[in-house]
Amino acid sequence: VQLQASGGGLAQAGDSLRLSCAASGRSFRHYSAGWFRQAPGKEREFVASITWGGANTNYVDSVKDRFTISRDDTKYTVYLQMNSLRPEDTAVYYCVAQFLGNGHWGYWGQGTQVTVSS
Repeated sequence: VQLQASGGGLAQAGDSLRLSCAASGRSFRHYSAGWFRQAPGKEREFVASITWGGANTNYVDSVKDRFTISRDDTKYTVYLQMNSLRPEDTAVYYCVAQFLGNGHWGYWGQGTQVTVSS
């Protein structure tokens, strides 16, 4: 599966952005999906994930109650709604996928830059 992320940009603290990740192939419904991010000078970190079928989601503590991951398998797309943005959310965001939740994020899209100013 190939992944194409979009929706990044410039925002001010407190603003909202929605990232989208469009996947190729009808088999995407069989893939768990998620988002990672990497800030300048920092290691890449897990942000959020959603299981294939969409029944379960998981978030890093720092974004809980602010970010929401969702998916629309009719459009082969995963979304990350980001509310109440903070400067520390500034990073390159990557969408990822793993087949049937096998534990390995084997598919990565190109990153999309999110920059939040104070």
